[in-house]
Amino acid sequence: MAFPFPFTIDDLLRLVVEKQASDLHLAVDAPPILRVNGVLDPLDMPVLTPVDTDGFAQELTNDFQVNQIRDDGTVDFAITHGDGNRFRVSVFRQKSVMGLAIRLLPDRPLSLDQIGVPASVKSLLDLPRGLVLVTGPTGSGKTTTLASMLDAINRTKACHILTIEDPIEYVHSHQKSLVNQREIGIDVPNFAEALRRALRQDPDVILVGEMRDLETIEAAITAAETGHLVFSTVHTTGAARTVDRLIDVFPPGQQEQIRVQLSINLRAVISQLLLPRKDGQGRIAAFEVMINTPSTGAFIREGKTFRITNDIQTGAKFGMVSLDGSLVHLYLAGIISEGEMLGKAQDPDGLQQLLLGRKPAR
Repeated sequence: MAFPFPFTIDDLLRLVVEKQASDLHLAVDAPPILRVNGVLDPLDMPVLTPVDTDGFAQELTNDFQVNQIRDDGTVDFAITHGDGNRFRVSVFRQKSVMGLAIRLLPDRPLSLDQIGVPASVKSLLDLPRGLVLVTGPTGSGKTTTLASMLDAINRTKACHILTIEDPIEYVHSHQKSLVNQREIGIDVPNFAEALRRALRQDPDVILVGEMRDLETIEAAITAAETGHLVFSTVHTTGAARTVDRLIDVFPPGQQEQIRVQLSINLRAVISQLLLPRKDGQGRIAAFEVMINTPSTGAFIREGKTFRITNDIQTGAKFGMVSLDGSLVHLYLAGIISEGEMLGKAQDPDGLQQLLLGRKPAR
């Protein structure tokens, strides 16, 4: 298909890879824009017209996806480019014209050591059952962390891993485990239905791409209760907010029951943020890790989630990690700047106390 725009979508996707960008944005009245190290970087190209973005959208979508855009205004899917690189694509209407946001996916999951997850996270992979959540804002690396956790299980354990994703981002081949991956809108209509069916498919480990609604949350908790290890994501920051978010989805008459279920079946919440490295070479993750101890479970059950933060700050012996402690570690290692550390701190004054008498690496 010929475009008025002098560069093809293939040209732009190759630039994403060459410049090691995380995302490509295509919007009318702006040139193509890359996100490099978390910062938007407009390319030295002409501004895009409605004809250009519509042409890019048509080239990337099939008839089924075009119908989704017509009905819902947006569609998300993954593609494999000619060079073998995979991209997550979101095509959407805005101001009656097409826009596209395209994210480069790593060709294989990073190792947990490469991501820098705390040691206690690795021990979660040995749990026989329960619910483990990875949380954080959009673009914080939740999907990457979960893919790495599943890859570690896949390489070391003989079990059946079932993933439910929208869309499938990382393709896992069978290694020591058997891996089946189901995509929303193609293999199954929605997360809740996929989870209900999953219980009949003999999985040991279930990945739910995102817990978006009451039905999905309820089905995920049920799966954890019935002897499965369930991983999922929530768009929240911090363990206390995550628990509150899950409970608030339910009607008041069900919330007490959900508190009890979560107090037993929620095994851990891993919250993460991506921060720019001080040397400008990419980004690094800071983590908060909540492990569900008897004390933490009691706070969840009794509706005292505001006290979970204190448990995390004093729970190092259980493998807990506070976000501020993680930020201090990265700063003292010379990896992030003081401004980034203080800007993301939950308690800047308390963090300053952690720093007394300690100097960052040079």
